[in-house]
Parts: sequence; structure tokens; C-alpha cells
Amino acid sequence: MAAPKKGRRPSGGQGRPGRALALILIAMVALTGGMFWSGHTTPRLGIDLAGGTTITLKAEAEPGKEDAVNETNMNTAIGIIERRVNGLGVQEAEVQKQGTDNIIVNIPKGTDEEQARQQVGTTAQLYFRPVVAVAASEPAMPEPSTSTGPSGSPGPSASPSGKGGTDEGDKATAPGSSPSPSATTQGRALTDALKKAPSPSGSPSGAPSPSGSTLPAPAVSPSADPAADAGLQAKFAALNCADPKQRASVGKSAKPTEPTVACGRNGLGQWEKYLLGPSEVDGKEVDDAKGVLDSQRGIWIVQLEFNGKGAKEFAEITGRLASQPEPQNRFAIALDGEVVSAPSVDAAIPGGRAEISGSFNQESAQDLGNILSYGALPLSFEEQSVTTVTAALGGEQLRAGLIAGAIGLALVIIYLVAYYRGLSLIAILSLGASAVLTYTIMSLLGPAIGFALNLPAVCGAIVAIGITADSFIVYFERIRDEIREGRTLRPAVERAWPRARRTILVSDFVSFLAAAVLFIVTVGKVQGFAFTLGLTTLLDVVVVFLFTKPLMTILARGKFFGGQHPWSGLDPKRLGAQPPLRRTRRAPAPIEPKEA
Repeated sequence: MAAPKKGRRPSGGQGRPGRALALILIAMVALTGGMFWSGHTTPRLGIDLAGGTTITLKAEAEPGKEDAVNETNMNTAIGIIERRVNGLGVQEAEVQKQGTDNIIVNIPKGTDEEQARQQVGTTAQLYFRPVVAVAASEPAMPEPSTSTGPSGSPGPSASPSGKGGTDEGDKATAPGSSPSPSATTQGRALTDALKKAPSPSGSPSGAPSPSGSTLPAPAVSPSADPAADAGLQAKFAALNCADPKQRASVGKSAKPTEPTVACGRNGLGQWEKYLLGPSEVDGKEVDDAKGVLDSQRGIWIVQLEFNGKGAKEFAEITGRLASQPEPQNRFAIALDGEVVSAPSVDAAIPGGRAEISGSFNQESAQDLGNILSYGALPLSFEEQSVTTVTAALGGEQLRAGLIAGAIGLALVIIYLVAYYRGLSLIAILSLGASAVLTYTIMSLLGPAIGFALNLPAVCGAIVAIGITADSFIVYFERIRDEIREGRTLRPAVERAWPRARRTILVSDFVSFLAAAVLFIVTVGKVQGFAFTLGLTTLLDVVVVFLFTKPLMTILARGKFFGGQHPWSGLDPKRLGAQPPLRRTRRAPAPIEPKEA
């Protein structure tokens, strides 16, 4: 063999393999430390392992409006479905888009499946209803300190959900008009929305509220049926919107032609209860809505535009409400029975164009604009599949998956020990390094990106054991081929690496490409398999380059492997090695006598 040229580092990092080993060991320690520091010491389990319900929805557009299934509308639909799921009072529910027209809803165990399907599988209902009465549903919170905005009015305060909320300061006006100063003031005291007047049924003027105080009946009757009004007022008095169960049960089943009660948050994040009249404008009459920044006033507003029918209806309702006292001069924008905004009006708004101003910031204005736009979307969702797994069944599936993985790993180790003997130690250590990296990364990806380990993902990890072992086998066989040709171990390790490296990279590239394609084109749980397969394939490259090869280089310098012990798996006799290669000098050509 020719010696390497002076100044050129041997291939494969033969000179300093310790650096590569130190690098991957530091990474393993850092990931393990981060896992324990974050408190997430186990991977997050999917619905099929932890128990729960998975609902797959497919978006469908009306004929001729196929372009409505776009990213903006799908994101708006996801936000609305999240509001519905949160209304069920569940924790850690997931709503995510997969592909271009599918939405996956994962609801943990403890939720009524039928109720969940009814909540997420129906088209959103958006209505404009007049406000008859409004009252607080929980003790008043201290008013937070507010920063002064460009106009000198207090700045907005986001609700706990991060989506903003209804606010008494919100005001609906015609485009270009300026609201009164009180219209942009957030945090003022709740108005006394209930007037002292005899109840329609002749009962005492009020009904006991949840706190025990007397709640007078509203001055305006929602309907022409006194008996129905009495029952509705009693329901309104007893309603506590701070209770998630009560919030989930009100407003959603009400017909648009009937009065109802509903819940909504104000700008301070407090829950309020509303007594609403029949719907005056359907959300489908909204042609366009968007949150924009009013450059003149320096505030965020929501602009909305109605079609011909909606413009006429909106002018009528605003004209009628403008002459009413507070809060009957307000109309509620109710989405799926929840009030998302309740602006007041001072005058009729003709022309089919209006703007809502108040305590909006950019996020809350754009969210309300998306909600209003959704009422006009020609989108519906078809239920593709519903899978419900009990916690017991999920635990059994997890145990079965772990047992299958342990059996597969044991078989691989038995094969390596029987066939490669001492070399199996390097393979087992490499598998251990790969397992540590995979486990810690999966544990950290749960809180970071919401990754959940489902049953197909466990299958992907089991398949990855064979892919990782295949890389070791390719390298070991290249080394043994070099020994069969008569080379000693140290040069065999370095000469085998470039040839094995190419094969390993090509093999892993094909596996990663298949995983990427599978992740892109599939929907649902199969993506868990593809994600795990792709992740473990990348880690296989890292482990082989930074752990297996440097470790092999170091061990080749020792007595056991370097001396090619019979139990090392590299014994030349057992491998049928040829005699050592020797360079022979070519014999000089015979000198022919010159002719005289």
C-alpha cells in the first residue's frame, strides 16, 4: 500500500476519531438533560395508545366554487372547530390540517363521542341577533392597567384565549364615520342591562341568580309568547357561563327564528351571558369581512360587506336598535351559539357596508374578520372516519407494540452475535446510541411541535431497527472483504469505509425519500409511521458517521480487534483470507545484443 501523502488527512477521520465520538456523546447528554429539565421524560402518546376519539373531516365546496377550499378558509375552519372542541371542556385536544382539504380532530379520553361528532362535523352557524339583556357570569376582575394608544384611549387587552373577545366598547358604524370616545374605551363598568319591570307571566319581577341576588326581567320581550319568555328569562337568570358544561349546552341548538341565551367573553376576559332575540341577518349574507388598520385613527377595525338581501336586513336591524337604550342598541354576532362580538349602534347603517371599531388589536380584528367571512363560505365537511379507542385498549396496543419491538431487537442482536461475534459489540453500542437519540428527540418533540407517538409510529421505529442494523452489516462486510484480500485490520477499516459509505448513503436516501413521500400524500395515522421512519433514517446516518466508524477505528488499534482474535469476527483464517498482498518489481527486459 502506498503511504498517504504528507499533509493529507487519512480518509474517514482516521487520525482523530475521538472528536466525532465526543461530539455525538455531548449531543446525547444534552438531549437527555433537556428531556429531564423539561419534565417530559416520556413521549407523548397518540389517541390510539392513550385512548380517545379521532375524527377525520374532508372539506367540500359547492359546485362551481371549488377554489373555496384554500389555505385561508381551511385555517379559519380549524379555528372554529377548535372553539367547538374547547366548548366541550376537554383538555389537550388537537385540531390540525392534513393535506389540502382534510382536518384531523383528536379528542382525548373522557369525552362523549356522539357529542364530539355533532360539534365538529356540522357546518358553522353564524347569525346576527339583537341583544335583549346582558349580565356578568362571574365575579368582576380588577381592571388591568392599560397603555395609552395613539388616540389617547386605553389600549386593548387580550382575553385569556388569545382571540380577543366581545367588548361593550365595540361599535358598529357606517364606513368613514367616527365613533364616540366611549366606543373605544375598554374596561368600563358593565351596564345594567335588565330593567325592573313585571315579568310576562305575572311572577315577581325577578328570578334568583346563581349568586342569590334578584335579577329583574328585561324590559323588551324576546318573543310574543309570554310563557316562553318566562322560561327563557328563568334560564337566563340561572345560566353561569363560567361553567364550561353550561356554556357547551346553551345556544347551539336554538333555531334562528327563536330567541335564545348565549355566552361570550368581554374585553377583560370575563364571561358574560346574553339574552338574544331571533336572528335578523344570516351569516351567509356577508359577502366579505376583514380586519384592517385604520391609518387615520391608528386603530384596528373590522370591515364587513353584505350582499343585497343582507344589506337591507342589516339596515333595518341597525335602524331599529339605534333608538333603543343600552344594551338593547347592540346586536350580537353569534357563532355556533357563542357571542364573538356585540357592538352597539347609534344610527341606521344603509348601503350594506359597515365597520366595527373598539378595543381590537391586530390578532382579534383579523380573527373576527375571518369568523365573519366564514359565514359566507360555501364549505361543508364530510365525516370520513371516526375511531374511538378506550384507555384499556390503548394500553394493550402499546404493550403489544413494545413487545414486538423488543422481540425484533432481540432477534437482531442474536443474529449479530452469532454471525459477527466481537463485531456485534460495536453494533449493539451503535443501536443503543440510536435508541437514546430517538427516545429523547421524540420526548422533546411532544411539547415542541405536538408530536404524538401512535401505533403506526411504533411500527416505524421497529422497522428502523432493521434499517440501522443494515448499515452496520454493510460496513462490516466491506471490512471482511478487505481482510479476505489479504490486508490487515487497520488499513482494511479505512479502505472499506469509502465504499460502505456510498452504499449506506444511497440506501438511507431511498428510505428517507419513501418516508417523505408517504408523509406528504397520506392522511391520519400513517403520517406517524412516515415521520418516525424518516427521523430514524436521519439518525442512522448520524450514528454511523459519528459513532460506528470512529468507534471501529479506535477498537482496531487494540489487541483484541487489532490482533484479529478468533472471537473478534475478523479472524483471517475463518474468513478465508488470501496471502498478504506484496508488491513485486517488474523484471527488466533482456538486453538484446546489437548487430555489428
